[in-house]
Amino acid sequence: MSSKIDILSQEFKDLNQVALNERENYKNASPYPHIVFKNIFNHNFLNDVLSQFPNLQSIQDSEKYTNQNEVKLSYNKYENFPYNIKLLFDFLNSKTFLLFLQNITGIKEKLLSDPYLEGGGLHEIKKGGVLKVHTDFNRHPFFNLDRRINVLIYLNKEWEKSYGGDLELWDKKMERCIKKIAPIFNKMVIFSTTDFSNHGHPDPLACPNNISRKSLALYYFSFGRPKEEIINKNMKNMTLFKSRVGFSNDANENKEYIKNYLRSLKVYQFFKKFEKKYIRSKK
Repeated sequence: MSSKIDILSQEFKDLNQVALNERENYKNASPYPHIVFKNIFNHNFLNDVLSQFPNLQSIQDSEKYTNQNEVKLSYNKYENFPYNIKLLFDFLNSKTFLLFLQNITGIKEKLLSDPYLEGGGLHEIKKGGVLKVHTDFNRHPFFNLDRRINVLIYLNKEWEKSYGGDLELWDKKMERCIKKIAPIFNKMVIFSTTDFSNHGHPDPLACPNNISRKSLALYYFSFGRPKEEIINKNMKNMTLFKSRVGFSNDANENKEYIKNYLRSLKVYQFFKKFEKKYIRSKK
């Protein structure tokens, strides 16, 4: 496997120092802890990653979302990734990168990568595509682990502002977009995953038909988390889409009031734990 200096740019080869320099910026960012790095990867290496990025529409078993909240493509079959894309995912799941995330985020619980890339992997959005503002599922679907960190890497060259597709970070009340991050080539975004980290790109992509918004997504977990990071541990472990205040016909919100009440019952929790431990983990 290539050494990290082949993957990282010279400016970022000492990740320990980068974490030390940027930890306070991460913690104090608004509307929730996050940071954006530009040109963190070796330019030639990331060019190779981009050149090997497949057309996800043409892959038979890619995930194809076509609903009011999501019009996008994703693919997480690591074993089928091209060589350089595998190298990058190997690095991002390595002890070196995990320690960097641990140090820059200040998370006390030990961070773990997800070799299954649940919800992650390769993401692609074509013209007209959308990802409404949401908070992510907060637990691993198979293991007793809490989702703590999102890492997004963008691969889009010559991306024009008129195309849209900015990653938008919204406040807790969904009243204001606090920050917009253009999805341009060699930009990496790290942010804390809680029930309050509202994000997405809620307006349809306006790029030409021959251009798409390409990104890599990785999620990191821990055993246990601060209780104030989630609203209700008994709510269904799912992505929660949210409408922006002042926008009509925005996200399709699924409140599930009755189901959430049932999930608060101990008998329901017992059977869900049994199902997760003995049935779902064996699939």
